[in-house]
Amino acid sequence: MSERLPDRIRIEGLRFDCIVGINDWERLAKQPVEIDLTLYADLSEAAKSDDVADTVNYRTISRDVAEFVEGSSFGLVEKLADGVARVCLADERVQRVDVQLRKPGALRLGRSVGLDITRTREDL
Repeated sequence: MSERLPDRIRIEGLRFDCIVGINDWERLAKQPVEIDLTLYADLSEAAKSDDVADTVNYRTISRDVAEFVEGSSFGLVEKLADGVARVCLADERVQRVDVQLRKPGALRLGRSVGLDITRTREDL
């Protein structure tokens, strides 16, 4: 018998403004960041019950991420992405999270700079 693969909730296209960057001018004004999340959790109980209490509430996660990002001030997008992952993992149902974070306009010759990170409960 094989181990059941985790279900996934995808939250795409979150857009926030925050202080992030190492240059002096980046510390003066909030800049846009774009975030996509993939939350790994067992959703089978919610599928049976049709009750939001049995699932990861993606509205709550999105609100918590918004509060964190908009109130943050980091030098590196790596630190910001790790913090976002920790916010998502604060929900005990979330076993793993993939965070895709993009900073539009970070490079003069490119549309955006981005990174992908994965964190699990064991990383906390």
